[in-house]
Amino acid sequence: MRSIGMIRVLLFIVLLVSLSTTSFAAVGIFVSFAPPPIPVYVQPVCPGEGFIWVPGYWAYGDDFDDYYWVPGTWVEPPQVGLLWTPPYWGWSGTGFVFYDGYWGPQVGFYGGINYGFGYFGDGFVGGRWDRGRFFYNRSVTNINTTVIHNVYNTTVINNNTTVNRVSYNGGNGGVNARPTRAQESIARERHIDRVSAQSQQMQAARNDSQLRASVNRGKPEVAATPKAGAFRDREVVRAERAGGDYRPERPNRGEPRQGAPGGDVRDVPRPPAAGHVRDLPQRPQWEKPNTGNEKQDRRYQQQQEKLNSQQDKQQRKLEQQQEREHQQMARRRVDEPRKQQMESRHQQQTQRLEQRQSQDRQRLQERQQPRGQSKPPRDNGRPN
Repeated sequence: MRSIGMIRVLLFIVLLVSLSTTSFAAVGIFVSFAPPPIPVYVQPVCPGEGFIWVPGYWAYGDDFDDYYWVPGTWVEPPQVGLLWTPPYWGWSGTGFVFYDGYWGPQVGFYGGINYGFGYFGDGFVGGRWDRGRFFYNRSVTNINTTVIHNVYNTTVINNNTTVNRVSYNGGNGGVNARPTRAQESIARERHIDRVSAQSQQMQAARNDSQLRASVNRGKPEVAATPKAGAFRDREVVRAERAGGDYRPERPNRGEPRQGAPGGDVRDVPRPPAAGHVRDLPQRPQWEKPNTGNEKQDRRYQQQQEKLNSQQDKQQRKLEQQQEREHQQMARRRVDEPRKQQMESRHQQQTQRLEQRQSQDRQRLQERQQPRGQSKPPRDNGRPN
């Protein structure tokens, strides 16, 4: 277990070096399998004026190698005028990285994840500050108006129970959203970390084995609480249903998966298919030609470099095309079905490109293979 922890630390260090400046909020958590979808649940009534809703999310426990649900709850902000930017998981190309939430005067990027109750993937429409008081939008928050009078009503299209409830950004099946320039600017501003009540909520969830994904299969018994740490309160909300099927694919460690049916199911590694060109893994390095003929080896190496250049150009062209289509969709504000059609088309394009490039590499390897030797193992286009 110690060696696994060291590997994760080393992987995360490499990841931090490669991440852009907009991803500076990543914390030292790297997981090889995806978190479950966001469960469906209702919001408990706001306990009093000044509380702001902090949506539930999936966290990860390294010591028990499982995701666990941190229930949504109402929290008092650390200062007047601050809003909460929720945490989220993002695909890094080799695994999932956790980006922590924070308090600030504006809501920043949170992966495009639809947490509901005003956090529908972009910004926050559940309330606003006005002259030192927080006003609640009754159309998306559960407010008792006999207790709280600073309310307003702005209708928001809320597809919280019908849209894709995926809980991570990027990669195969993830939410396709990128930070705007304004959100990148917000990410570089000074922030305040989660308050003690949020840390209390997280710690209580971590200690509750019933909130682990392997136990609840994405449908936690405690989905939301009226106040932080109040897991036994009569106002606790149970999840109505899981946000979708949860079948984690983990690396094969030669150990049975905890909580798996039958107790003896062993994990089989299944690298996820790339959804976009930017998600393709790095191509494997060519073996240096060594036929004994220096002139022929030099010619072979030139052929390899030429194919590398051609394939790099193919990938850049398709990546730019996919990026333009993403930007067009964002400007037109198209509906979810059309977005899903585009994502499906991009995945098919990426897989066809990967397959074609793999075949081209294989043919070149076979042409360069000295006579009398067996053919090289087939190149699947992915690093070993």
